[in-house]
Amino acid sequence: MYHFFAYLSRMKYIDRWSLMRNSVIENIQEHSHMVAVLAHALAVIRREVFGGSCDPNACAAAALFHDAPEILTGDLPTPIKYFNPAIREAYQQVESVAADRLLGMLPKELVGAYRPLFHEEDQEVKTIVKAADKLAAYIKCVEERAAGNREFADAERQTRQALDAMELPEIEYFLQNFGESFGLTLDELK
Repeated sequence: MYHFFAYLSRMKYIDRWSLMRNSVIENIQEHSHMVAVLAHALAVIRREVFGGSCDPNACAAAALFHDAPEILTGDLPTPIKYFNPAIREAYQQVESVAADRLLGMLPKELVGAYRPLFHEEDQEVKTIVKAADKLAAYIKCVEERAAGNREFADAERQTRQALDAMELPEIEYFLQNFGESFGLTLDELK
């Protein structure tokens, strides 16, 4: 018996933003879905608007699994994860071991299909998923602040700076065309 998919279903139990007071709790399963939606969108924008050759489906699939190792490691808060390069590197090694442990829960004939989703080698896919991950964090901050939660004000500013530093035209295009919507109420979206 293989436990891979049973472990994946437990993503719903791993909460994000654990150091922050949240108006709406977000788990890594919900987050991964949003990152997949955004990765797909950024890849479509890259392809359709900027003439790139990025595969939106590959980006979406990689995004669905990008935080799966956190089933075993938990979600390490960003201020700790990025405190210094040594901690970041050590945590990347821990995540890699966790990813390999999850892959070991598959029948050997399936491992090859899932390995690239856990250890992405395509630099373009990695870039899009990283951008989508950061964009999802930014959207979470915007939504929290729109709900009156000032706890996310600094995180919103810092995350926007990180997005800008990526210098990806897909991000700017997305934010110009869709970004303001995330701060609106349901009635305002009409």
